[in-house]
Amino acid sequence: MPSLAPRPLAVALVLFSGSIASWAQITSPSGAGSATQYVITQSQGTAVLQPQNPFAGSVPASNATPNVLALSLKDAIDRGLKQNLGLLLTSEGIPSARGQWWKALSELLPNVTTSTSFSATQINLRTAGFNVQAFSVLGININPIAGPFGIFDTRAYVTQSVFNWQAIQQTRSDAQQIKAAQYSFKDARELVVFAVASAYLQTIADSARVDTAIAQRDTAHALYQQAADQLKAGTTAAIDVLRAHVELQTREQRVISARNDLAKQKIALGRVVGLPNGQEFTLTDNAMYEPQPKISIEDALSRAYASRADYQSALAQVRAAILARKAAVAGYYPSVSTAVEYGDIGLNPGNSHGTLDATAALKIPVFQGGKVHGDILQAEAALRQSRMLLDNLHAQIDQDVRNALLDLQSAADQVEVARSSVDLAGQTLQQARDRFAAGVTDNIEVVQAQQSVASANESLISSLYSYNVSKVGLARAIGRAETGVQDYLKGR
Repeated sequence: MPSLAPRPLAVALVLFSGSIASWAQITSPSGAGSATQYVITQSQGTAVLQPQNPFAGSVPASNATPNVLALSLKDAIDRGLKQNLGLLLTSEGIPSARGQWWKALSELLPNVTTSTSFSATQINLRTAGFNVQAFSVLGININPIAGPFGIFDTRAYVTQSVFNWQAIQQTRSDAQQIKAAQYSFKDARELVVFAVASAYLQTIADSARVDTAIAQRDTAHALYQQAADQLKAGTTAAIDVLRAHVELQTREQRVISARNDLAKQKIALGRVVGLPNGQEFTLTDNAMYEPQPKISIEDALSRAYASRADYQSALAQVRAAILARKAAVAGYYPSVSTAVEYGDIGLNPGNSHGTLDATAALKIPVFQGGKVHGDILQAEAALRQSRMLLDNLHAQIDQDVRNALLDLQSAADQVEVARSSVDLAGQTLQQARDRFAAGVTDNIEVVQAQQSVASANESLISSLYSYNVSKVGLARAIGRAETGVQDYLKGR
């Protein structure tokens, strides 16, 4: 009966979900109203609503072709690095961080604006306090309504910061945020490689399960035919035929289930790598067992701390927080700026005169109502948080590396045991068939031996999958998934 446990790829993505933290910080809006998508999954027969992992999806590049696509592991990884949804979303964090940096830099660069206006004006002199009646005594009649007359005014404004330590430090802080976003993107590429390789290896394992299920069904059919022939010859009981028939149907059900699992896994692989919807494809790489050279924990950890992009991103976040705090403290410092205004004003463009106004200003903060103090408190809290996250990630990398090495050794040992078990189970089945053919025993032994062969083959397939995924996991743990996954799978 097929298991309802979560698929290994889903478990793998959950185990490495810590790498998505930087992506979430960049793309998730603050406050309520997030745009999280959900998917219904089955767990122990119960429907469960879970957040959908963007790294399990993609943006297909084109329409499906009628030809069957030959897909190698390298091709799958290359496609995933172009079309995977999580990676595409993460990539948008870089221009977003650059936009924030340009906003901060604008405080240090010249700001130039212009304005031009044409206006028609009519004035009531009485409302301006001009006593028109006083002139009538002198025999002078003045119209209290002046105008309309036109005014043309054009001018340019230039402002330049001469010294603003707060803006300088903020610009430096935002430059570190760009580096953090770039490292986060690199880390997302590592996660995509891990996800694609895991899905590809899972598809290989499911394909092997189909082949094994078909072989076991064919064996069960041969044993059923053998029991039926012996029943006709009168050398066995009808119960043996029924028992063999039940086993044959059980194996037929397993073939149906295995084919269904393979079809769904191929769909999942297509989604991860961004294949067009409905695209038929076959895998060109097979499961492999290549012993992995020994690597010490110390060596693996030194590589991880030097190579892991998420760790480098966290370091950049700490540097950005330090500079942001300096920028907040600089709110107490004086700043110097200049402003120049040049204009041309008159009745019309041909009847106007230029004007000029140039100023230099020294701004000294005296009392700002606690604003700077509040900025410092917020910056210090953000700095403490970033340092705590860095310390946690340092420990998490240690855990990842140690777990990866333990998993790799355990999986290698399981492969050796599983290979021996397949050999022994095959010999047991052959001896049981011989004993049944000789009439020494009924076919209970044969059915039990068939089940042992099926269990041994499943253990071998699962252990091979675990071993290869553990290799990819080790490459991911030390930050070499993108550059070294092929070498790791080949035992180099």
